[in-house]
Amino acid sequence: MYQSLVKPFLFKKDAEEAHHQICNLMKNGLKVPFVKPILRAQYQFDHPKLEREVFGIKFPNPVGMAAGFDKDAKMITELDCLGFGFVEIGTLTPKPQEGNPKPRLFRLPKDKGLINRMGFNNGGVDDAIDRLKKKGNVIVGGNIGKNKVTPNENAIDDYLYSFDKLYDHVDYFVVNVSSPNTPNLRDLQDKEPLTKLLVTLQERRKNYEVRKPILLKIAPDLTNGQLDDIVQIVSEIKLDGLIATNTTISREGLVSTEKEISEIGMGGLSGAPLRARSTEVIRYLADRLQGQVPIIGVGGIHTPEDALEKLQAGASLIQVYSGFIYEGPKFIKKINQYLAEKL
Repeated sequence: MYQSLVKPFLFKKDAEEAHHQICNLMKNGLKVPFVKPILRAQYQFDHPKLEREVFGIKFPNPVGMAAGFDKDAKMITELDCLGFGFVEIGTLTPKPQEGNPKPRLFRLPKDKGLINRMGFNNGGVDDAIDRLKKKGNVIVGGNIGKNKVTPNENAIDDYLYSFDKLYDHVDYFVVNVSSPNTPNLRDLQDKEPLTKLLVTLQERRKNYEVRKPILLKIAPDLTNGQLDDIVQIVSEIKLDGLIATNTTISREGLVSTEKEISEIGMGGLSGAPLRARSTEVIRYLADRLQGQVPIIGVGGIHTPEDALEKLQAGASLIQVYSGFIYEGPKFIKKINQYLAEKL
């Protein structure tokens, strides 16, 4: 029904408007008695082969929702009902910000891709806390970034603020310095500022009784030399994990016309066009890290086979976003059923 009725209806609407409408529909639907157990019965799939322990956390299955879908921690219960093994919220910033001007989210149906230049639109980290207190047993990652108005020389203060606010309410952290939609943010991926940022967060973590994993999300556009720097940093400071990859600024190999792409303009590309490069980066990192640092693989997963490819390349867990939009709510169950059979 999703492919024949729901998706065609949603794809006639502005992409961001459609996102909010479907989220509101899900939230209102769960208020109806008995809907929650019905959804769980229809969409969840449990199997011992899917369970895994990564970063010291026990995941019921390896398929998570990537950051960006649930920026403000409003959809945790709903996504859990659809069978996700974990949910990553954010990117959250210290102060609320509207993000970039609309329209800022675009579909490339011919390519099964999305282009976004959202710009870390969110209600601010403080606004998310009350909702996170009600997350129950769902494994939630907190993806944190800096406000657009914060200069890079003060970026650490932004990350520390959100880190402290979220510490008691999320299960792991993701440091986002790889979004292409906040000016100069990717400069923080350079070796010196990145090392300083990560070490500072690790030092701050010592203030807390419970040790929570800190992960770094990287861009797919890094050169091998830059990836080698990442490998050196995470090895030296013993970072808990990596997420590979964020969206790409590349437009190579798209079926969509140059006119269509130029009319959309700037933004990060996700979805099927990112699959090969994301897997390449995962494989490169896994080979050099020799399994010492777990990797969450994300980028272009649109089939169960794509999910397996990421795991075979060296990922311990995977995340989806664009594939969920294009393939529908049964997508997670299909992946988990396939992985239980193949793993």
